[in-house]
Amino acid sequence: MKLAITGKGGVGKTTLASTLARLYADEGRPVLAADVDPDANLGLALGMSQEEVDSIVPISKMRTLVEERTGANEANKFFKLNPFVSDIPEKYAHEVNGVKLLVMGTVDVGGSGCVCPEHVMLKALLSALTYRKDDVVIMDMEAGLEHLGRGTAANMDQFLVVVEPGARSVQTYGNVKRLAADLGVKRVRVVANKVRDERDEAYVRSVIPAEDFLGCIHYNPEIMDADRNGKSPYDFSRTAMEEIRNIKAILDRDEK
Repeated sequence: MKLAITGKGGVGKTTLASTLARLYADEGRPVLAADVDPDANLGLALGMSQEEVDSIVPISKMRTLVEERTGANEANKFFKLNPFVSDIPEKYAHEVNGVKLLVMGTVDVGGSGCVCPEHVMLKALLSALTYRKDDVVIMDMEAGLEHLGRGTAANMDQFLVVVEPGARSVQTYGNVKRLAADLGVKRVRVVANKVRDERDEAYVRSVIPAEDFLGCIHYNPEIMDADRNGKSPYDFSRTAMEEIRNIKAILDRDEK
C-alpha cells in the first residue's frame, strides 16, 4: 500500500496521514511515513514531543549527505541525477509508536523548475520509497499541486485528496485527478474532513463520484484540542480514529 495524501492547506491531511499510519502499525505492519510538507508537523501528529520534532534535521538540509550521494560540492557543480538513496530510510528514519518517520524537508529556491542536488536527492528518495515492497508507505504531501507537477509522487498506488465541504476545496480534487492521470496514477480517492452535518455530507456526495468517495471525518473539537496540546489525534479522539478506521477498511479491501 503506497498512499500520497494531498489537498489544500489546512484541510486535515496530517490528521488522516498520522492516524492511518498508527492504525497500520497497530496491526504489526511495517509503516514508513514521509513528511513531504515544508511545514513539517507529521512527527507531532504521530506522537512525538515538540523537542523531538525540533531535533530532526530534514534530509534536504543534510548537506554532507547530499554532497556524498550526488557528488556535488562547491568545487564540483556537476552531480548525479540518480543518487543511491535506498538505504536512507533505515539510517535516518525516526521511530515513533511503531511508525518510521522520514522528514524530507524542502528546497529553498526562487522561482520554479529547480534542478539542484537537494531536489534531485528528494525526488530519487520519494521514488525509492514506492519500491519498498513490504512496507505501507504514507506520504503527507505539501499543500497545492506542485508535487504533481514535479512528478515526485508518480509511482503511488493512490492519491487520497482531503477536502472540506466547499467548492474551492472540491475543485482541488478535480485538478489532482487530472494531473494524476497524466502521471499514470489511476486511482484518486476523496476523504471529506470537518463535515458538520448531513447537509455538508450530502454536498460532498453530490459532487464527488461514488467510486472515489472513501468517507467522512466529522468536525471534531477533540482534534483541535490534540493540535493545541501538541498530541497525536490518534491518542486524543476515539471518534476520529474510528472514522478513519472505517476509511482504512475500504483501502484494505482495495489492497486485496
